Amino acid sequence: MGGGERVERDGAPQQRLRLRFAKGEPLKYISHLDLARTWERVFRRAGLPVAHSQGFNPRPRLQIAAALPVGVTGCAEYLDLWLTEALTPGELEARLRPCLPPGLEVLDVAETELRAPALQAQVRAAEYRIEVWNQEPVEAVHSRVQALLDAPSILRQRQHKGKLQTYDLRPLIQSVTVEPGPKGGQVLIMRLQSSPAGAGRPDEVLKALGLSLGRHSMERTNLCFEFDKSSGDGIIGCC
Repeated sequence: MGGGERVERDGAPQQRLRLRFAKGEPLKYISHLDLARTWERVFRRAGLPVAHSQGFNPRPRLQIAAALPVGVTGCAEYLDLWLTEALTPGELEARLRPCLPPGLEVLDVAETELRAPALQAQVRAAEYRIEVWNQEPVEAVHSRVQALLDAPSILRQRQHKGKLQTYDLRPLIQSVTVEPGPKGGQVLIMRLQSSPAGAGRPDEVLKALGLSLGRHSMERTNLCFEFDKSSGDGIIGCC
């Protein structure tokens, strides 16, 4: 289900469309794989001429930019879709709208170069808005954040291919700011690396700050891309 898969000759892609979409509260606990399957069902219900991969088990050719952690909503997610017949962005959006389940919303559609690099390979960073409800003053949380940013390393552990792996979270944190929350508590704005070289997880940052046990909500507000300069696409997102 990626841009590098070959497509059967009689179903060769004629167009590549890029969707910006939101994944809201009703879907925040579904996995990345389930989200991809949800999109497949939406495209099938909409009767779209979707290109398929080659092989014994052909799959619709779509590519989600970056996996969204389970429990996190997203208001600026991206997906590339390959079609065997060209549609205008407006036509695609109109056909998708009545087929979308609660929690999934198409925000924008644009055509992109058919053979541009894989979308996942172009992601560079992600921004998150995390609302934390606790009794601490903003100054106390700010002190925690400053200590985190001043640390030369932040060693964490995660499961990787069935094994417990130690890694350094600090190089994956680009920035963290704190401000008062609209209904008490605090709002943390994080910008984390998200690239083929490594990705920071907002829940791990929250754990490192000692703020993960209380009530909180997390939303990914932006993805940053660096597209092939030779194509003229330039840079999109927050980079």
